[in-house]
Amino acid sequence: MPNNRTNKTIAGYHLLMILAAADFRFKASEDMVIRDYLEQEFPFHVNLDREMEKISSLTPEEWERHFLKYMDDFYDDATPEERNNLLQFALDLTKADGVITVEENHYLQLLFDNWHSE
Repeated sequence: MPNNRTNKTIAGYHLLMILAAADFRFKASEDMVIRDYLEQEFPFHVNLDREMEKISSLTPEEWERHFLKYMDDFYDDATPEERNNLLQFALDLTKADGVITVEENHYLQLLFDNWHSE
């Protein structure tokens, strides 16, 4: 059974991937932010094929529900510092291509509204 760090890291990966897909464009600069996140969270190589299959199988209509589920999973396993760290990655990701779209802003707001309502 995976430990909390793995669950939290995989949840963060799901959140960032959906955030990157929200505007229906995936830029190399966004990919670099996600890679940086994975290098920080997984200092060893991990196969994320199964996770990518889960994300890829979602329709855009399912993204928000999936995002909210993984947002809650991450929150449950993360410290406030870890949540702030992921929020920074999310901000970096949305700014990576120089444009924050309405869709990306929507997902960012979900994170901020739910995680900073304490």
